[in-house]
Amino acid sequence: MTAEEIIDFVTGLDGVLTLRPTPGDGSPEIAWGDTFFYYSPDGVIPTTAQPFATIVTKNYPGDEASRLDRPGAFRVNVAAGKEAFVRWTGHAPREAATSEVDPSAVDTVIAHPVYGAVGWLAVVDPGTRTEEVTRELLSTAHHLARSRHERRTDPTAR
Repeated sequence: MTAEEIIDFVTGLDGVLTLRPTPGDGSPEIAWGDTFFYYSPDGVIPTTAQPFATIVTKNYPGDEASRLDRPGAFRVNVAAGKEAFVRWTGHAPREAATSEVDPSAVDTVIAHPVYGAVGWLAVVDPGTRTEEVTRELLSTAHHLARSRHERRTDPTAR
């Protein structure tokens, strides 16, 4: 599964705003080449919401454990919710894992090496083992983001 396939899949979901920072667009240099997915049916970058998923193509300061400095490596990061997090890691987000998977393991669902404590999952270089589950997790994260958006914008949805 390539990053472009993931971008095409997520961009095809309703109400998704996809940001792909590049030189000259005003974004910080460290974000260039990465991709950020928001639920934003009006196409405006939300000021009160984080992306529901990202694709990163390099190490960030303090987030080097996935070894994204390898040629062609990338990591899909997904806010798929507590239920999915527990299903894939065997523990709640805020609980310390007793035997966490190597954060550089490819084609494996892991707790995000930095944001796992807030329920984010990640997959480095999704492949045949994780292609279907990556799509499932992205769909779940999209659904959760859409539900949060509807609660914030529609008083009858509360």
